[in-house]
Amino acid sequence: MYPLTIFYDSKCPLCVAEMRQLGDLDSCSRLTMVDIHEPGFNRAYPHIDRQAADRILHAQYSNGELIYGLDVTHQAWRAVGRKPWVAILRVKGVRFFADIAYRIFARHRYTISFLLTGQRRCETCEVGKSSQMRSE
Repeated sequence: MYPLTIFYDSKCPLCVAEMRQLGDLDSCSRLTMVDIHEPGFNRAYPHIDRQAADRILHAQYSNGELIYGLDVTHQAWRAVGRKPWVAILRVKGVRFFADIAYRIFARHRYTISFLLTGQRRCETCEVGKSSQMRSE
């Protein structure tokens, strides 16, 4: 199952903040974060459609199985042993509405990032480093 490779949007301040937090908590090296905007991404991960991964969070287990959206969020936080409440978002009944809310969030994440952080997009955001985020 692990490592879980997460394909994230490094231009989204909220996405980068979550990846940083997960990286800081990943003491067992269960997670690998891959920036979908890195040069060579398509060559390294030809089975991941970059445009699709930019619309909805993608991740891949070590056995090759892909998961998406809140399933990624749930499994990532589970991997680091934190935020057990996220599991409720995967419960039948709640899952349907949570997935709709996630798709709305994903579609508008740059605007939401701007409202919450004052930054719409990052020119260069790095996970695992305290680099300066710059807004467009």
